[in-house]
Amino acid sequence: MASSSDALMKNFDVLKSRVNRFGIYGLSIALVTIFLSTIIVAYQMTGSVSLSSLLYAQDNNFALRILNFMPFVFAFWGQYTGTDIAYRASAIIVEETDDLRAQTTAWKKKSLHDSTHDALTGLPNRALFYDRLRQAILVASRENRKVAVLFMDIDKFKEVNEAFGHRTGDLILKELAQRLKDLSENADSVSRMGGDEFAILLLGGSSEQDAMDLARHIQKDMEQPFILEQTSIETGVSIGISLYPEHSKVVGALVQLAEIAMSAAKKSHGGFEIYSPRLNQDNPRRVVLVGELRHAIDNDSLELHYQPKIDMRTGRAVSAEVLVRWTHPEHGKISPGEFVPLAERSRLIKSLTRWVIRTAMRDSENWHGNGLKIGMAINISARDLDDPELPDLFTSLLHTYQVNPEWFTLEITESSIMDDPIRALGILNTLSQMGFGLSIDDFGTGYSSLAYLSKLPVQEVKIDQTFVLGMSTNRDDALIVGSTIDLGHNLGLKVVAEGVEDETTWNLLKQRGCDIAQGYYMSPPLTGAQFNEWIRDTRWSPNK
Repeated sequence: MASSSDALMKNFDVLKSRVNRFGIYGLSIALVTIFLSTIIVAYQMTGSVSLSSLLYAQDNNFALRILNFMPFVFAFWGQYTGTDIAYRASAIIVEETDDLRAQTTAWKKKSLHDSTHDALTGLPNRALFYDRLRQAILVASRENRKVAVLFMDIDKFKEVNEAFGHRTGDLILKELAQRLKDLSENADSVSRMGGDEFAILLLGGSSEQDAMDLARHIQKDMEQPFILEQTSIETGVSIGISLYPEHSKVVGALVQLAEIAMSAAKKSHGGFEIYSPRLNQDNPRRVVLVGELRHAIDNDSLELHYQPKIDMRTGRAVSAEVLVRWTHPEHGKISPGEFVPLAERSRLIKSLTRWVIRTAMRDSENWHGNGLKIGMAINISARDLDDPELPDLFTSLLHTYQVNPEWFTLEITESSIMDDPIRALGILNTLSQMGFGLSIDDFGTGYSSLAYLSKLPVQEVKIDQTFVLGMSTNRDDALIVGSTIDLGHNLGLKVVAEGVEDETTWNLLKQRGCDIAQGYYMSPPLTGAQFNEWIRDTRWSPNK
């Protein structure tokens, strides 16, 4: 659009200069003609050229009198020329405006398409799939028809990425997307749900047999290897099927049940599986909750709370731990101890973590913009450390929001590191090099603390609250806390104690040289609005 606007202004400048030029031409021709003619006539009539002879010629020569009307003729000619140019300018304006309008319309269409489609494959994304499934269920409920959902992912895709690189993985995803579109009657029914996960929506009257037939066609097609850059790669897909209304009438639950069936198919190596209650190890409430949690993430219905972390030397807040909360419209407040494990088991944890990081960075930008110069601590799960795209996510969000990586500390549990130490160490090194602080959460509960602590690029350890809570009454807990503080300091690390519930515990930790404290003695977790009020009024405020 900028180029069209520039072209329009350039054309205006050209036309304006032409109008000015024609006006000057007309005036100049008229004046020069009258002046020269008067000189010639005056010389012929009086034999000399002077002011009096020029005036005499003007008064007594009929031709000169007629010639004096030439400025009016040229004025008319200039006006006509200007009108013609104005008409042409109007035509250009209309043409350029139409072009700008067409470009704006195209831009709006592209923006809408990008928000509802996957950038890599061009397929509808998860949000659009959910919307189409919701519409399909409404139609099916009125017409007493069925709807089927096929959910699939690529077998051993992680190994393919590691062996051939992510570029090859992307090519496989694009090739699979095209194969699925070719196999489906309605290409728009195929969606990429994220990563290597795809879904197909079978509309109106789709029976269990229809879904099974399509699953078999997909399995047969996958017998053909992917030929990429003269390399033959053989892989397959595992497919799960759920049906409306047999299995559920809820959008999120239907997708979740198809995911459960897909996981069962992957374990049994059977290719595809239709959902049945025997496949589900969770109770019905949890199945519904997973679907609704996904909906809550997609619709920004979760909330972040913040619990301050206090520098024990200065008594001032230096950071706040980010804690995600979910208030369910029917069940009320649901504990993170319930929905976070559900997210981890259902592979929702990646989406959940992305929502938390994005929202925390947005709030951090607001904090610093309003003069609140404190950091944030964000929890990172084992699944997140298994995600090679995590550093890219942080890079993207750092550009989206006006924040610095130094403002954030990423808290990682010991157990999450031990799930895949080599991969975890690689990602942690990358994040550390980007400028993020790293902290070992729940320190002391793992079995590898001393073995791996010195190898990790961390700046902080966080003593598990089970030891802190009992240190004022239990001598063993007090010894463990004191030893952990000494160990952390000997390794050049800051030590954080969580679970500080009273002044006695605060004083004991301060005596032992603990660096930072967190707990209900200072403040419980607070909503964003509550935190702003607390930080303004509390004695722990960094601004006092």
